[in-house]
Order: sequence, then structure tokens, then C-alpha cells
Amino acid sequence: MATSISSFLLLLSLLPLFSSSTPHLHKLKFTTSQLLASNSNSIPLSDSPTTYFEVTKPISLPQTSPCSVLLLQHDFGYTYSKPPVTTQYTPPSCLTTHNPFNPPRIVLEWTATCKGRQFDRILGIWFAGVEILRSCTAEPRPNGIVWSVRKDISKYSSLFYNNSTLAVYLGNLVDSTYTGIYHVNLSVHFYFDSNRSNKNLKLPAFGSSADLILPVSRNLPLNDGLWFLIQNSADIQSKDLVIPSNSYRAVLEVYGSFHSDDEFWYTNPPNDYISENNLTDTPGNGAFREVTVSLDGDLVGAIWPFTVIYTGGINPLLWRPITGIGSFNLPSYNLEITPFLGKLLDGNPHKFGFGVTNALDVWFVDANLHLWLDQKSLKTKGGLISHKAPEVKPGMNSNFKGLDGKFKINANRRISSSGWVKSSYGKITTHFSQELHYKNFMKFSNNGTAQLVRQTIQSTYTTYAKNPKSVVYTEEIHQTFPLYVYTGLSDKINDSYSLVTNVSLGFDQKKFNGGTFGLGFGSESLTNLQNAQGEMKVKGNLVTGGLGKTQEVYKYEGTDGCYFRNVSSSNYTILFDKSEDSCAKMKNWVVEFIQ
Repeated sequence: MATSISSFLLLLSLLPLFSSSTPHLHKLKFTTSQLLASNSNSIPLSDSPTTYFEVTKPISLPQTSPCSVLLLQHDFGYTYSKPPVTTQYTPPSCLTTHNPFNPPRIVLEWTATCKGRQFDRILGIWFAGVEILRSCTAEPRPNGIVWSVRKDISKYSSLFYNNSTLAVYLGNLVDSTYTGIYHVNLSVHFYFDSNRSNKNLKLPAFGSSADLILPVSRNLPLNDGLWFLIQNSADIQSKDLVIPSNSYRAVLEVYGSFHSDDEFWYTNPPNDYISENNLTDTPGNGAFREVTVSLDGDLVGAIWPFTVIYTGGINPLLWRPITGIGSFNLPSYNLEITPFLGKLLDGNPHKFGFGVTNALDVWFVDANLHLWLDQKSLKTKGGLISHKAPEVKPGMNSNFKGLDGKFKINANRRISSSGWVKSSYGKITTHFSQELHYKNFMKFSNNGTAQLVRQTIQSTYTTYAKNPKSVVYTEEIHQTFPLYVYTGLSDKINDSYSLVTNVSLGFDQKKFNGGTFGLGFGSESLTNLQNAQGEMKVKGNLVTGGLGKTQEVYKYEGTDGCYFRNVSSSNYTILFDKSEDSCAKMKNWVVEFIQ
């Protein structure tokens, strides 16, 4: 698991919820190093480090050499509850002398190595207080590991033209047992392409990155990351911001991750099941969560998050060397808040707040406010036309006797807003809506020693902007996050048993956008599915053997090209790996969710 302030060196393997006489989910903590130490014959070690990776589409880049800057080189040893590592950034000459209306493609590159024994850790990178990457470390082996994360951060381009402070937080603990130190290089690469379209100040820049990005995060100095810590369902964290008076578009980008008692929130049973079975250490509040976003106390959006499984989650051997979807590059979520600009343009501070419905300790949440500015006007004005955000009321069907039972949760939500902004580009009316659907089925059997979870989250985000004559910009995003988890005990004799785990995890997204003023039309379709099976043999609190197998199929088709990869592994060994970037060759390949 990725650790947090209150997690005390935990690695939570997703085990079934046990009675008080058997080991409990949050009491069994395994690292890959423990698996290796106890079962060295079954998992061969090589002399060279193992390379971990998250399957993703390669970044499309110009056929030019980049201008590269090493931002940070640091060894993260005992950094838990200590200040983030900071360094000062100065724009390189290759950027300052380049045409600012022809922005470069910018790629952030994180490369790290580690050797020994260590848990996985959550990490964040902030640039001028703006979060640009949230990630999880990989767990090391005695022979060492290496992994890299490359992220297209071109949407943050406005940050890189000014002197700024870079902050990196990776809370690690090192002692005589947990010896792994993370050795990190962090670089940024600028790719320039003279063929890219120049920004036209006569047209609204809906297809370009924001002119200004304001951090909605905590301020340095801190002995933690800059994210807000949300510790329960009543906990609302907030920050006041003053918005520039010439803003004509605003998008709030939200980052969120879940840890400790809520790392496996989608497996948490309802509280009555816990109380009636006297499960005093079992996380509860049911299996529904949402991140709520408010403006001056009014709900303006909600995030129903993708269930990222960190590199030590469930059975640690499932994610070696193929890591869980999103574990090295956690997703962020965009909320169009342009309809509310009429309220924000008064020059006064306004409160952006975050909460998590049904939360247990702890969630890390922050946001970035992307703003587009009217360079030909000192002041824009606007007004809210309509806003609807009815309360969400999840439905629960519960049927259990003792430690065995079934639970069903369904939830639906729609949030919509419309507003206008008048600038030098004329009067533009923006509509934004969210359609959110959630289903979770949970079953306990065999006296609570087996648990099955089947969950689906579906989200649709729609943005529609128009002036009196035409559509200026439109975007529609459809997301589906299927999840299947089974954990169960077998071969139990005294304090020895086998833990069997099956996981299917999916991230499916379809995106359509376009508009006038030369934006054209774009579409993309991504289907990313993982199927994993594992077994751990446990005696007391020691793992005596283990096996993990994972297959991932990644299929992307878009107006910017195609990419396909099918890869499988077993206990660190790649069994099969095929990739293709030809749209014609991958046309008939099918990806199916298995559960």
C-alpha cells in the first residue's frame, strides 16, 4: 500500500475480513522482500535490477531533440513527516527565447532505483504549489529495481516561464529492517515544433493550455505533502483564492488518493455488519465514496474516483513487474467551473472546499485552478444562469447472518450548471454537466473468510460553450471503471493457510471534442484491462510462498493515432509482450473484461 501519515509502515494486502479468531485484513502486512526471503527458491533473482513499468501509450512528440533540464537529484531515505525536498527552478534559455505563442511539448520524467526491503510510498510533485504528478513508488528487491514515469505536462506550460519552487514529497522510513532508499532523478524535457499552430489572441483559446494556474493546496513550509488531509466524512478542507478580473474560462483539476483505513474503501462493509460481528478493527462506512468540490459552501462538482491499486496492494506479487493501472501516474479529474465566473470576478476571496462522502482516515486531495485570461481586456463579467446539484442518496440492500452475507449499493448523481461570460471575444455561454452511476455488490462466505466484490463506476462529463452565432467548444468524456476482487482462504490447518486472490481492473474512456476557430474535431477511445491471479501461503504472520500472475491488454484509438499492447507476467518474469501502433493492424483486436 502507499503509506500516509497515520499508516505506520503498513502494506495492506487485500485479505478477506476475518472473525476475531483469524488474521485480519489490516493486521497482515507483507512486502515483496518478505516473500523473497521466505521463498527464495521459487522466485529467482538475477544480478541486474528488475525494471517495473505501467502500461501506457507512448507520448507523441515532435521529431526534434529536446531541451532537457535536471530538476532534482535526491536520495529519499528517512523523509517521513519531514518537509518536502525543494529546489529553485529558473527557466532555461531555450524556453525564454522561444516564441511564447508556439508553446513546446513538455514531458516530466521521474526515474528511480531502490535496493533492499521497503514498503511502497505515495509521492507528489508540486511546481509553484501546483501539483503536476501524483504517483506511487515500487517495492524493491534485494538485487534492486528501477522504474520511470514519463508524463505529458504541456497543460502546465505557463508555470515554466517563471522562476519557481519545485517541491517533492515522498515519505519514506528507513531502519535496520526496512533498508530501501529511493534514489531519484527528476527531469523536464521541452520539445519544440515550428509546425504547431500559433495561439491567436483574436480567438478564445479553448484548445490551448491555460494562461494561469493557481494552486488549491496547502502552503509551504510543511512536514508533509502539499495535499489536504481528509480524515472523516465531516472533514472539509478549503483554501481561499482571488481570481483575476479578466478571466473568461475556469477549469478545476482535482487530484485525490486514498490510504490507510480507506485504501480499499470499495471492500468496506456497512457499519451494522461490523458492529453485530464485533469486528473492532475492520474499516467500515460501506463501499461508496465520492470527492465533493464546493465553492463558497455550494457543491459545484463531484468525483467518483478510479480504484487505483498501489504497487503493494492486495497480493504484492500481482504487480511485479507490471504495476496496477494508474499506480505510477494517478489520474486527475477536470470540472468546468466557467459558469460560476460571474461570482468569482468580484475581486474578493472565494473558498474552494473538498470533502469525501463516508470517508475514513485518510484521503489526500488538492486541486489546480486553470484560468484563461482575456489579454485585450482588464475586466470580464458574467452571470450564473442555472445550477442544479441535488443530494446523492445511495440505496443499500443488506442481508447477512453472522459473518456471511450479501450487500448491494446503488447510487446516481447529476450535477449541471450554465453561465455566461462577456469578454473581448463576445458573450459566450457555457454549460457543464456530470452524470454519475455507481454499483457495488459484496459477498462474504465461508464464515467471513472469503470476500467477493463486483463494482462499476460510470461517469459522463459534458462541456458545451457557444456564442450567439455558433458553437465555440464542445467536449464529452465517458468513463467506465469496472472492478472485480475475490479473496479467500484455503488449506487452513492451525495457523497455516493459503490466501487466493483474483483481481480484474479496468479503465475505459471515450472522449470527443471540437469547435470553431480552427479547433477541428478530435476523438479517442481507451480500453485498459488487467486480470491477475495470486496465491500466498502463510504460517502465522510469515509468508512461506507466493505466486502472482498478471495480464494486461491496452487498446487506444484516436484521431492522433493508435496503440495496442498485450503483456503478461508471472513472478517478475515477462511471459508475453506484443505491441502495435498501426491502426489498420489492430482494428479487429478485441479487449474483454473478465470476472
